[in-house]
Amino acid sequence: MFTKVLIANRGEIAVRIIRACRELGIRTVAVYSEADRNALHAELADEAICIGPAKATESYLNMQQILSAAIVTGAEAIHPGFGFLAENSTFATMCEECQIKFIGPDAKTIDEMGNKVNARALMIEAGVPVIPGSDGEVSTVDEAVVIAEKIGFPIMLKASAGGGGKGIRKITEAKELPSQFKAAQQEALAAFGDGQMYIEKIVYPARHIEVQILGDSFGHVIHLGERDCSLQRNNQKVMEESPSVALTAEKRQAIGEAGIKAAKAVNYENAGTIEFLMDLSGDFYFMEMNTRIQVEHPVTEMVTGIDIVKAQLKIAAGQPLEIKQEDVKMTGHAIECRINAENPAFNFAPSPGTITNLLLPAGGMGLRVDSAMYNGYTIPPFYDSMIAKIIVHGENRVEALVKMQRALAELVTDGVVTNQDFQIDLISHSRVVAGEYDTSFLQETFLPEWLPTVEK
Repeated sequence: MFTKVLIANRGEIAVRIIRACRELGIRTVAVYSEADRNALHAELADEAICIGPAKATESYLNMQQILSAAIVTGAEAIHPGFGFLAENSTFATMCEECQIKFIGPDAKTIDEMGNKVNARALMIEAGVPVIPGSDGEVSTVDEAVVIAEKIGFPIMLKASAGGGGKGIRKITEAKELPSQFKAAQQEALAAFGDGQMYIEKIVYPARHIEVQILGDSFGHVIHLGERDCSLQRNNQKVMEESPSVALTAEKRQAIGEAGIKAAKAVNYENAGTIEFLMDLSGDFYFMEMNTRIQVEHPVTEMVTGIDIVKAQLKIAAGQPLEIKQEDVKMTGHAIECRINAENPAFNFAPSPGTITNLLLPAGGMGLRVDSAMYNGYTIPPFYDSMIAKIIVHGENRVEALVKMQRALAELVTDGVVTNQDFQIDLISHSRVVAGEYDTSFLQETFLPEWLPTVEK
């Protein structure tokens, strides 16, 4: 096992990794920007190094600075968390060249699955069902028009190198395509430095189901069940749960096996997630693979009892998986709600500021809060607005829902506006309580109903 790990991230995921390392007896190094000088992750780690100004490109995306910090402190490995450099193959290669273990898959796998066109081709070859769409990358509007007319509208235009909702456009009719193609391409160039696009038939409305997988360096791959991530706004997940109420036992087995098949097709090592869309008839299709830990990984930990971050560390250290597929048992039901410093009533505008009074929900069994907040903490305006994740576990879904309602009502974050009330109303909606929602629900039903009530 490693003796020292550097965490190339910030916020709650950095805190989460530091805690896992400490429980495994691993010393930690935090890196922080000037804006995060007083951040919790910098306080909790055994060592902390400032790597640059507030701007992410000059700090958390500064590969040279991060590697220098690892070398200076003698860190044997780097955990990238999610976001920032987590799916950057160049960084993974640089770590290898510096003889520092990148805690995640190798650069080749990141490239293979990070490029959505390549990933699609690999999945077709492996026999994993994929969404109908373009056979390769689409570079021009003219190409896009031909393909769109062939598969039929509506379509989804996506950046080949995309992620995090960037470079994505839903197009319902042909006249929208030229302008939307150019806009998405420019967004992709700005975000990823790659303007190649691809086209998929829209499976909508649908269920967004993802399968958590773990693979070691000995060729063993298992899945840890699925998560339902269908409650989304602008392609960003808002609430997640496990297991999905939309799956029968047979469908659950089939989608889990498809996840393993996808991972084995690229000799996947470490933690990853295979994302599927399932149409209303129950047919599911591969959408993409995330080659990193997911924001919503705690719901899987709650229902399986498996610490995914610790598993990542052990796999990266060369240890075989400790469990086989038949050892994985899903018990009860778990739900996660993301708490963001934003104002839903004003188009979810970011709401940075200083927390003057903080009370995190607590008490009882099956309640967890992942956060880097503390009393007096100033939320900087430079990064993602997520400030906490509330995760609950119950013997069944009804118990989990009630527990989440209680936990959300108990949260106090005076000094900043959050989406707390929005989440309370969402988790209490009759269709969410009944489990009768899909990817269209939040944007097309819940928000139009909810906004007039808060604007009065």
